Amino acid sequence: MPDGIPAPAGGELVFEIDFTVSEVRDLGQTQYGHREQIDVSGGTVSGPMLEGTLADRGLDYQLTLDNGVVELEQIHILRAGSSPVYMRNCGLAPSNSGPVRVVLDFEAPNSSSVSWLNMGTYIGVRELDAASKSMKMKVYSVSAPADKSNAVQIPAPPAGPHQTWECKKREGAEGTVMYTESVGIGGSVSVGASKRGSRNIIPITGGSTSGMIEGGVLSGGADFQLSANGVFELDARYTLETGDGELIIVRNCGAIGALVPVFEANKEGKYAWVNEGDYLSSDPGISVGAVNLTIYNKR
Repeated sequence: MPDGIPAPAGGELVFEIDFTVSEVRDLGQTQYGHREQIDVSGGTVSGPMLEGTLADRGLDYQLTLDNGVVELEQIHILRAGSSPVYMRNCGLAPSNSGPVRVVLDFEAPNSSSVSWLNMGTYIGVRELDAASKSMKMKVYSVSAPADKSNAVQIPAPPAGPHQTWECKKREGAEGTVMYTESVGIGGSVSVGASKRGSRNIIPITGGSTSGMIEGGVLSGGADFQLSANGVFELDARYTLETGDGELIIVRNCGAIGALVPVFEANKEGKYAWVNEGDYLSSDPGISVGAVNLTIYNKR
């Protein structure tokens, strides 16, 4: 929204979400800013236009930039009756002392009773009390253009690297092995045909790593697969916990044959080096209840 995120209360209330927060994880200062990861284990959706629940293993990534601005990315599965809906939302706030305005994006099954979520503009107000693990959001349908006097529009600070919304483009060739991972997976959740193609979601239930990163994979997140125009693309989002207690956020993303992992770790910690390198990923090898991958240094 180049003109800023409008005041949502000027629209029509669609629903409210009461998130069930299992953990608030503080990664500290990463290459992008001060990162917190909020693990969501479910929630209730209620309101005049939609009733439903949130699935387990949702992720909220909250980032506080050097200028105090908060950026938010949310990745959740909403269930409305028998219809799963993929949500990937983003938002911002002038500081971490108040609510975050969120622009919501839905992928609902085209053939479902909630296909109307694929159209329109939806703005939310998300409030988090990390100490009590309380998180709520009100979502509004907004049709009027943003009133710039009341819109949230804040430029990012110019210094430092910036996280990207799209997958990182694959370049170069595979070099030495950085580490291998076996990622536990649950039963697939099929959104089916929606506005961007056919979406299939594979929940991540845990796992282990060996090599230059030794440890485990936290239960949470998923591989959000999309098939469109003859291209099959993966977008796996999850977190590693090393044997010595460090957290590393992973996004392994791209088309089959072109997966590129991006890592985010505390830049003062033992694994700060993962923030600076360039890496490539094998395609996932499927076994019973898990997928196996090899992560390479790029040469």
